Amino acid sequence: MRWALSTRLFADQRLTAALLDKIARAVICSVQLDCDRRHLDYRQRAQIDDLRHWFADSELQPVTLVAPQRDDQAGLRGGPDGVIRITEREKPARIKATDELKRALELADLIPFRYFILHFGAPDEEFHEAKIDSAFNALDELHVMARQLRVEILLENFANELCTADQLAHFLRVTHLPFGYAFRVGAAHRGAGVEEEFEKMRESIRIVELEDNDGESDLRLFPEDEGGTIDWPAVMRLVRGLDSSPLLALDPGEGLDEAAPLDKARRVFDRLESLRD
Repeated sequence: MRWALSTRLFADQRLTAALLDKIARAVICSVQLDCDRRHLDYRQRAQIDDLRHWFADSELQPVTLVAPQRDDQAGLRGGPDGVIRITEREKPARIKATDELKRALELADLIPFRYFILHFGAPDEEFHEAKIDSAFNALDELHVMARQLRVEILLENFANELCTADQLAHFLRVTHLPFGYAFRVGAAHRGAGVEEEFEKMRESIRIVELEDNDGESDLRLFPEDEGGTIDWPAVMRLVRGLDSSPLLALDPGEGLDEAAPLDKARRVFDRLESLRD
């Protein structure tokens, strides 16, 4: 089983070579880089150069980059609430959002990664057919760029009406874009249910993102933490039943009350691995 740790766990800290050293010493082989500008500022060349040099000399692999969801400079890009929306129906706003995602995707020139994960729409955003047209225009451009960079775009299920398993399948069916999926276990648990959403996405799942919640709130807990209600043995049976071998990315949220989060991550990897038996 291939494992990765999302740096979202440290999203309230600047991503540095020192932090990556700690992750590597925890016997973790791959990372999923989170594009939160407080953490990984894809516009800040000095930070990117530091990370580029570190990865060049390390066995730790940056397999995945998660697209930025917000622009910290709220109001300048991404809409008045700071959310980067490629579903904007007004063309100038959509172009600004698309350009922001292109800036993040350009990192593949300096820090090679295989997958670029994104969802579209804000939390709880309602479905509208016009938003599908807007998202297609943006993603068609991004696909051309990603192909040149040898990066595969993955669409992620998310807690809104645009990114359910059914709607993602509809989107790919009508647009013919060749994207795979990043299956977020916690989002499915808050939606139609993990097994139901998984079965609808299973043929194109490349990454399974692992975090727990209570089925209602976006808690982003470690799997099997107190307060989480996901059936992890059942999740691992689903993963085991896939014909392919997806990357499993441990993706709890920032600010969890953990004195030693990397030790906790290692224990969770070992526990989930044992559930495959």
